[in-house]
Amino acid sequence: MNSTILRCLAMLAACAAIPAHAAWPDKPVRIVVPYPPGGNVDVAARIIAPGLQAAFGQPFIIDNKPGAGGTIAAESVARSAPDGYTLFLGANGPLLFSPVIFGRADYKWSQEFEPVSSVSFTPLVLQVRPSLPVKSLNDLLALAKKEPGKLNMASPGAGTTNHLVSELLQSMTGARWTTVHYKGNAPATTDLLGGQVDFNFDQVSVSLPFIKEGKVRGLAVTTAERVAALPDVPTFTEAGVPLEASTFTGMVAPKGTPADITGKLSQVLVKILDQQDVKDKFAALGAQARGSTPQEFAAYVSKEDARWIPIIKKAGIKAN
Repeated sequence: MNSTILRCLAMLAACAAIPAHAAWPDKPVRIVVPYPPGGNVDVAARIIAPGLQAAFGQPFIIDNKPGAGGTIAAESVARSAPDGYTLFLGANGPLLFSPVIFGRADYKWSQEFEPVSSVSFTPLVLQVRPSLPVKSLNDLLALAKKEPGKLNMASPGAGTTNHLVSELLQSMTGARWTTVHYKGNAPATTDLLGGQVDFNFDQVSVSLPFIKEGKVRGLAVTTAERVAALPDVPTFTEAGVPLEASTFTGMVAPKGTPADITGKLSQVLVKILDQQDVKDKFAALGAQARGSTPQEFAAYVSKEDARWIPIIKKAGIKAN
């Protein structure tokens, strides 16, 4: 066989080795969101979608699939072809908490998804009704220890980050209160504002106007440093309890999605989330925009998994 034929064969082999996804994307990409339109996760998806479309030259379409704590959406993405055309913008609940709470024993984020990048992080604030005779976190804990179970804490639902931070604080301090679960954050907030419950944990984005107007009193934030918009509210660590927590949003793809696709997405997201106008949009939601490499996001989610799942299991939290 002469050298010309050998070269031709080598070229054919090289062409055959080029992956079919080399031209990705050459059609619209779906971003599946596990909640209805209008919530923080949905808004986060709509903030990043235009930048992704501009970078890749294809539409990035938001597909809302609410239900079962986000597991309906998550499982639909996990069953999708790992070709980069179906992505999932998840959060703490759908990726970590809901599979345990809803009894999806065969669903584990690390087995179902390829991490792409973090998108946003939102801190929480502990707030009380103004008529409650406490001025600090220590006052609240002292009252809860003096009269265990008397205070009522409003939760937007079993297994939400708001609820789990409450469980963590009780386990760390020995204080005890009664958890009142609501079907969503809106009714929980309404009852707190109306004085039907004593306190709750909520995203700073939701709490900020009510604290500013004096309708609730902020006692502590779950950040490492004070929140700029709430300079008079100490961190939990400053108040004597080393507790930090936040809700996150992040992008994942079905397991087996090629690394060059997740890598391209990650690089573009990091750039998008570093743009000042995008940062400002997330800041208006009380969130911090921050992208990451797939490896960094995987490490973060693994750490959150190890932190919160034992709390869920110890508390016996299950969906009704």
